[in-house]
Amino acid sequence: MKDLIKIASKKPELYEQGPQNMWDEPYISKNMLKAHLDEDLESATRKLATVKESVEWIASTLPPHDYPLLLDLGCGPGIYAERFYGKGYRVTGLDLSRRSIAYARNSANDLGLKIQYKQGDYTKMAFDSQYNLVTLIYCDFGVLPYDDRKELLLKIHDSLLPQGVFLFDVFTPLRYEGAREFRHWDVCENGFWKEEPHLLLHSFYRYDEDSTFLNRYVIASEDTISFYNVWEHVFTFPEIKRDLEDAGFSEIAVYGNVMGKPYDKGEQTLCILAKK
Repeated sequence: MKDLIKIASKKPELYEQGPQNMWDEPYISKNMLKAHLDEDLESATRKLATVKESVEWIASTLPPHDYPLLLDLGCGPGIYAERFYGKGYRVTGLDLSRRSIAYARNSANDLGLKIQYKQGDYTKMAFDSQYNLVTLIYCDFGVLPYDDRKELLLKIHDSLLPQGVFLFDVFTPLRYEGAREFRHWDVCENGFWKEEPHLLLHSFYRYDEDSTFLNRYVIASEDTISFYNVWEHVFTFPEIKRDLEDAGFSEIAVYGNVMGKPYDKGEQTLCILAKK
């Protein structure tokens, strides 16, 4: 009980990491995969209709005959990767979750798709090939601490062939405008985080000095206490443009979302196309 009170009462330090890896935890990763595959759910992956519209726009804006080699970072179970392949790209997918990569490989084999999938942490592993197009979709870039974001941009820049493009999206400050900090307790028979009965404490913290926010989930069962910190940094266009230029990118275009909506300062997302 003392450990639970200590964990629950202390606001974490900025970008403090929890002891567990939620992406590869067997029970959580099973539920994460289920969320990815729900075509009508906008959580792990955007709704299928949005995915299809995004792929159509990307393929028309950066056509596969000009950008044939595509690396899909955070590919999950291959929902975007399969559709990119169907447009004519030669696709490599990379994701941390072993369960998602296993599903993606099985799906590609069943459908006869020659997609190369790799399992690993793209913030730590080397990219062993070069690409014309690198994608990182659904605002995953913002979950990383500053140093990891900086290193990832440098690595992506190095992995791109001349005139290659990095396409990704991020949340803007409007995402959390007016959101108040909170701590909510719930008693669960089972759920997303744990199969057996447990207490769930969901806390939300603001770190306005860094434009960063935290959703923290503390799960306490009869025998164990675990917690997961889900960070989110939000960006203005001048900030992300500066970071990209520091990494060596030259031509930077901005849109309102990954479906090609024109950029508007009132949007909660930005989609960035950064050319080497």
